[in-house]
Amino acid sequence: MKPLYFITYLVLKYTLRIYYPKRKIYNKIKGNKGSTIYVCNHAASFMDPLVFASISGRIVYFMTRSDVFTKLTNPFLRGLQMLPIYRKQDGEDTREKNEKVFHYCSKILRKKKNLLIFGEGFTDDIFIRRLKPVKKGAIRIGFQTLENINWNQKISIAAAGINYSNPNKLGSELILSLSDKICLNDYQKEYEENPNKVINQITKNIEKLMQEQITHVENKELATLHENIMQISRKGLNAYSYDKNIPLEKRWDYSRKLAFWLNKENIEANLDLKEMKEKSDLYFNLLKKIKINDQFVFWKKENQNGSRFKEIKSMIFFFPFAILGIIHCGLPYIIVKRFVENSFRRKVFWASVKMILGAMTIGIINIPIIFFFYYFIFPNWILSFFYYLTIGITGLCAYLFIKNLKDFVLKGKIKKTNLSEAIKRRDELKKIIDLKVPIS
Repeated sequence: MKPLYFITYLVLKYTLRIYYPKRKIYNKIKGNKGSTIYVCNHAASFMDPLVFASISGRIVYFMTRSDVFTKLTNPFLRGLQMLPIYRKQDGEDTREKNEKVFHYCSKILRKKKNLLIFGEGFTDDIFIRRLKPVKKGAIRIGFQTLENINWNQKISIAAAGINYSNPNKLGSELILSLSDKICLNDYQKEYEENPNKVINQITKNIEKLMQEQITHVENKELATLHENIMQISRKGLNAYSYDKNIPLEKRWDYSRKLAFWLNKENIEANLDLKEMKEKSDLYFNLLKKIKINDQFVFWKKENQNGSRFKEIKSMIFFFPFAILGIIHCGLPYIIVKRFVENSFRRKVFWASVKMILGAMTIGIINIPIIFFFYYFIFPNWILSFFYYLTIGITGLCAYLFIKNLKDFVLKGKIKKTNLSEAIKRRDELKKIIDLKVPIS
């Protein structure tokens, strides 16, 4: 493990615990941890490798797009065990450059280390719960390595799926799911007879395994309906509208089963499904028109008296810590936020870059606090460093205080607003979903 990777790993462990407080890993593979190629979905751009590295328990080398490697960033990215993958738009000698990278990947696997490859190759601009077609590069690298070592070492491949409730929302949930490994050595005879056939076959197998590790909505035109059903039922992996009494793994399971059901149905032939989509579109278009989210319509329906005691209680609890959070994190947060949003046109990069730059900026700017605490508050280095480590938590408290304050104000306005039409449409839609969606 390279020193920069190790340092970043420790920082990310702490930072991602704050960003995604609820997360789980399924089928954590025990035993031999090396010489494995993990092929992962690419739902959230830069966030995906950070999540995998921090919670998988695997030390990995990442394959990432070559255009982020510049003279300035190259030493830093290499120190993070990142390797460039070249695409057609990156130049005429793409193939030759990739061959050199693939050769280096073979060296990594021979040394019993791991590779992480994002099989889809790119991230959607808008977060969609689906898997795009998987490319063959990961399988080729595995067999190329085996040919180079005369099949004398076991090389495996496994599917990985990262599931976010919302990758861009602080406080969201995530699940990392790993498939069982496929040992490529088992295909030696078939590969030597027909390499392309075996590569195609295993690529299809890996793609199927990847779909099983995530929520996969085959037709992206139905992705919105899938999300809307999860909100109305409050059983799924939506980050805003869900029943907190339902465990995370059950909501993830509901999300996957719902997608599987939608994948089997023909919306034009299924009149019930067609009606559901039409009523869903009408309801959520109304919400857009009145600028309100479903979670607040549900709150209004369930709280006729408009009680906001929960927000008041939370604000009282977070207030003293929020003051410290604003002092330590407020200015760096504003600077990083403006810089990232002005520098990156694609919003899919915002959350991960903000998180990394924010952690670095807040961490560096607040180093003098260690000495200030020691000399002016309490002369104990251990206690001073411990206070420094809590700065990220106080920043989170500041965020939660402001969030509860905004909800308090918004619910005050909603309390005075007539939402009878929205509630009526929501009730009609929920009734249809309860009757027609065969997922419990």
